[in-house]
Amino acid sequence: MKLKFLKNNSPLGVAFDLFNVLFLATYSLLAILPFFYVIAGSFATTYEFRTRPFFIVPQTFTAASYIYILKSARLLQSIYISVIRTVLGTLTNMFFTVTMAYPLARKSLKGRSLILNLVVFTMFFSGGMIPTFLVVRSVGLLDKIGALILPGAISAWNLIVIKNFFQELPPGLEEAARMDGCNDMRTLWHIVLPLSMPVVATFSLFYAVGHWNAFFDALIYMQSMSKWPLQLILRQMITVAQGALGDAAMIDASYGTLPEDGVKMAVIVVSTVPILMIYPLLQKHFTKGVLVGAIKG
Repeated sequence: MKLKFLKNNSPLGVAFDLFNVLFLATYSLLAILPFFYVIAGSFATTYEFRTRPFFIVPQTFTAASYIYILKSARLLQSIYISVIRTVLGTLTNMFFTVTMAYPLARKSLKGRSLILNLVVFTMFFSGGMIPTFLVVRSVGLLDKIGALILPGAISAWNLIVIKNFFQELPPGLEEAARMDGCNDMRTLWHIVLPLSMPVVATFSLFYAVGHWNAFFDALIYMQSMSKWPLQLILRQMITVAQGALGDAAMIDASYGTLPEDGVKMAVIVVSTVPILMIYPLLQKHFTKGVLVGAIKG
């Protein structure tokens, strides 16, 4: 019986199809296995990590790693900080990126080339960590959530891609909008953005993932531990679990021996699952947006 996925009739074509199927199946399995290992490891014991180098199903299930994470008094507060940062940061990023990309997409804008050159310049040269810290401190953003959002309000690369997308839109749409009495902001809001949902959803997801996963800027700018985001708290938990320097006061010391390797796996799960839940909501637009960014320039 001929398999449905074998499109060729010649022996050489069938062999080629079989090779492709086996190769892609093997590659997919190798890509998926680490995810299963991380999930299984988060429910495994320390003894199992020492006796089994690799496993998909743990012999002894334990929720000790998750209990250890949830016993942190600051965990819920850090999740709140991360959610607020991700939402406000993504909205800020998209607002400034879109409102800057839209006028730069117009070739009639005076000084357009100079502004674009300055944007490209920032992709290769930046002020550095210390000057950025001094600026953040001088404007009074130190230990405030604005320090995690405003310094990276616009990504130069994202700005250029969105600008190129706007340039590909039919100019007749904007001309028709002006004839109907729309100003630039109304044209952007009612005409351009509804047609740009794929690219808007794509870069919103990119910005959101960046904010959710970031921890280093919080380590520099946030002096109060009560304002630390989730990623920084989880990093501190791993440090405590390893017996290194860290604020052990945030953990209940009476809990006992901590499953160090299991905590690492559980931290990965806890910090990854929330952002993965957003992807199905944007999958339709995200797929189109990635394709658009690949073929338009």
